[in-house]
Amino acid sequence: MASTGIIENQFLETELNVSAKRTETLFKILFMFMAGLLILPVLIILTTLVVKGSSMISFEFLFGNPTNGMTEGGIFPALLGTVWLVGVALVISVPVGVAAAVYLSEYAPDNWFTRAINLAIINLAGVPSIVHALFGVGAFVIFFGFGTSILAASMTLAVMTLPVVIVATRESLQAVPHAFREACWNMGATRWQTIRRVVLPNSVSGILTGVILEVSRTTGETAPIMFTGAAFFIPVLPESVFDQTMALSLHLFVVSTQVPHVPEALPYGVALVLISMVLLMNSASIALRMHLRGKKKW
Repeated sequence: MASTGIIENQFLETELNVSAKRTETLFKILFMFMAGLLILPVLIILTTLVVKGSSMISFEFLFGNPTNGMTEGGIFPALLGTVWLVGVALVISVPVGVAAAVYLSEYAPDNWFTRAINLAIINLAGVPSIVHALFGVGAFVIFFGFGTSILAASMTLAVMTLPVVIVATRESLQAVPHAFREACWNMGATRWQTIRRVVLPNSVSGILTGVILEVSRTTGETAPIMFTGAAFFIPVLPESVFDQTMALSLHLFVVSTQVPHVPEALPYGVALVLISMVLLMNSASIALRMHLRGKKKW
């Protein structure tokens, strides 16, 4: 009997174990609380926009033109202009960013030139958007002669978001197991054939992460497009990339600060459409990314 009691006591929790579990529980609650603090502002913002701006949402608001000094009417020119700006920026930045990431990940040796490129990418990511706006005016509006247009504004946005695409693509490429490359090389495939047939298809889901971040940033930027292609008010829709256009972010700034006697719900309605547009595009990209990630065999 005595030996049985000794054996049972060996499986009882000691004070050290109890203290460790108590500490673990406290930190778990703390981290959960911190995570909740991150979500809380988003919920407050979304709730505020829905409560104060949902009354503005209608077919006429989404597909009509601004009227009566932009205090009435709809936002369709700004909505369409935002799609133009984001779409052209993606067409420019994604191929360039993916190509740069492929070179840095698959071809570039580890030397001073490569390190200088990496340093330039890091510095470019930290440049304020207003500086990118001034660069866009000097480079695309004046030097290349694009004028204040969708093309100039989109190229400015593309330069601003290139680091996001490059970093996300490079990390995705490096996540592909090196054994995949070695298997292709042993079968006689060239480096480019390996990249095109194996590495890039297995990296698409990660590349889309960079695209999602780019869409989120380009949709909400105001300063870079204010000086390069977006206009205060244009009564006609753009027909090409060389036209000026309205944009939701600039329109929100204008009706919030520059136009007098604006209905209280109007800025909230514009903001609600803007954030809904971002969430819709991000959701579509995330769904595509999850679909492609589910097809991975590793």
